[in-house]
Amino acid sequence: MDSLEKAGKIISERHSLHRFYFPVGIFQAEQKNILEILNQGTLREILLFIIERKNPTQTDISDHVKITAASVNWHIKRLLELDIINQTREGKFKRYEFVGNPAHIIKILKEYHPSLWNSWSDRLAEMFLSLHKDGAET
Repeated sequence: MDSLEKAGKIISERHSLHRFYFPVGIFQAEQKNILEILNQGTLREILLFIIERKNPTQTDISDHVKITAASVNWHIKRLLELDIINQTREGKFKRYEFVGNPAHIIKILKEYHPSLWNSWSDRLAEMFLSLHKDGAET
C-alpha cells in the first residue's frame, strides 16, 4: 500500500484507530466519509438505523444497537463532526436525523457494499410489511 500511495495511485486517511485507502481522484470528501462509516460495523449500524427510523433518540439507538448510551454518544459525535447527521433537542431527549439524501447512501451501498445492501433492503422490506400488517389489523 505504501508503494501505491507514494506513486500517487491511492491516498490514505486515518481516523481514530482505522486507516482507509481510496483511489486518487474517484471520491469526493463526503463520499469518503460515508465509505469510512460503512466500513465500521457499529457506526454503520447507527447511521442506517437513523436513516431507517428518521428521528430516533439516543435511547432508541442504544436499544437497537445494544451498546451503552456512552458508546452511542461517542459514535454520534463522529457522525456530527462529519456533518452526516443533525442533532435536535426535544425536552430532555436528543434526536438525530440524517442530513443528506438517503438515495446517495443507497447508491454507495449498492456499488461498494452489495452484500450489506442486500441485508439492509431485506430489513427495510420486513419493516414495511410489519407496518402494513399492523395497520391492517387496526
